[in-house]
Amino acid sequence: MSSFIHPQLPLGFEPGELFTFDSFIAGSNTVAVGLAQQAAAGAGEKQLYFWGEPGLGKSHLLQASCNLAAKQQRTVCYLTRNEIVDQSPEMFDGLEHVELICLDDIDVWLQGREWETALFNLINRVREIGHGLIMASEKPPEDVSINLPDLRSRLAWGPVFQMQPLTDTEKYQALRFRAGQSGLELPQNVADYLMQRYPRDTFGLFERLAMLDKASMATQRRLTIPLVKSVFAED
Repeated sequence: MSSFIHPQLPLGFEPGELFTFDSFIAGSNTVAVGLAQQAAAGAGEKQLYFWGEPGLGKSHLLQASCNLAAKQQRTVCYLTRNEIVDQSPEMFDGLEHVELICLDDIDVWLQGREWETALFNLINRVREIGHGLIMASEKPPEDVSINLPDLRSRLAWGPVFQMQPLTDTEKYQALRFRAGQSGLELPQNVADYLMQRYPRDTFGLFERLAMLDKASMATQRRLTIPLVKSVFAED
């Protein structure tokens, strides 16, 4: 399995097993998932833009796309705010040669004329060379704070999708799937407790599940409601 590490980037994409299309519960986002799968394989739409509030699976979808492309021996690059905020816009120079580029947190790091120009030029170069570009943001293109007029239209060159939240039933399914990936037995009463007592966004549920997995392994205890209460310091 190959991945691309750009010479100017601090991090490349390391394929992982958690963020795949198999582990992504699509819910009402099946069209978005299908187009992302095609883009990862080098087919279909070359540019995609996913937006929505945190916890809807945008980052998962971008990483799943990179995972699939890497498994097909395509060069990939996945960048979030963490890799971008301390860098200069020159980090985008030559990035169009990567076969699949995934840029997360657009609305966070796209600040200032230099970054806007860098992204504008990158989009143009990627389109000219025919490679793939998938972007994610909490805001739709028309609401992202941009001063460069033509950049807004460039963000919407391909399909733009608003990610839809999962139903509670689908969140149960996602929670159980993630637990199974970690080899963690998640009893129904514990799943019910997590869903009823804590925020129901998928990202938050997965974070709590990861904390419980570590606690279960460290204490050699099964996953129970008393363990949940002890981990999260409940009375």
